[in-house]
Amino acid sequence: MSPTSAGEVVLEIENGSVGIAGRPILRHIDLRIHAGEFVALMGANGSGKSTLVRAMTGLRRPSGGQVRIFGDDLADFRDWHRIGFVPQRATAAGGVPVSVWEMVASGRLTRRRWLRPLLRNDRQAINDALEVVGLRDRARDGITTLSGGQQQRVLIARALAGEPELFFLDEPTAGVDLPNQRALADALTVLKERRATVVLVAHELGPMAPLVDRAIVMRDGRIAYDGGPLVDHEVHGPLFAPHLHDPTPRSRDHIPHVASPLDTAAEPEGAN
Repeated sequence: MSPTSAGEVVLEIENGSVGIAGRPILRHIDLRIHAGEFVALMGANGSGKSTLVRAMTGLRRPSGGQVRIFGDDLADFRDWHRIGFVPQRATAAGGVPVSVWEMVASGRLTRRRWLRPLLRNDRQAINDALEVVGLRDRARDGITTLSGGQQQRVLIARALAGEPELFFLDEPTAGVDLPNQRALADALTVLKERRATVVLVAHELGPMAPLVDRAIVMRDGRIAYDGGPLVDHEVHGPLFAPHLHDPTPRSRDHIPHVASPLDTAAEPEGAN
């Protein structure tokens, strides 16, 4: 399958919905993401943004609507090497004593058969990924010797090593100090320069704000805004915050207020 061209639709959702334990979490989602876009998916905690990413990547099965990736229905999609996913950080190694290089090398499994020896192009991709995230000099160190922010950069390098065309990053700066946030922003700058398509889930953008081409703001399980970049205080102001109900917003009044039973009910665990 040939690589996507700039501007081509790489992901599309039509009237998508997701329910968890019988409760609606996402409703009436209509969305297209084009090749080369850097999209920030934002919203308050519990707004549904992480659930939306899981639905996009097949980790959460939609209960309604249609999801297409690179033109294929999600249920039929098999080219997972074209997708890179960086989950919310816990511990990169999960308690397993591996080196940074070994962790990043595991990202090549989408490109080669299990137990096949690494080839020259595999090693080149691994080293390039480490270079992009600024950890080439830590390649032989154990994962557990790295700070939390450095471990997050290793997870990005692992995804990058698979040479995907579409990246999803779920809250990569959560709990990460400012120097490592800047290092993450530098790594994502390289991806943007390479015209990768990036979907970044973020509560706040911080140093990544200049990279964003398009902002999508979730509120109560629906898309409340889809347009040009927003600054953090706009996303968390009265227009989108679920606990602030201003029926006459003074700006961007073309965006409808979204009301739902979730205004007064907490979402189940995992519905962020």
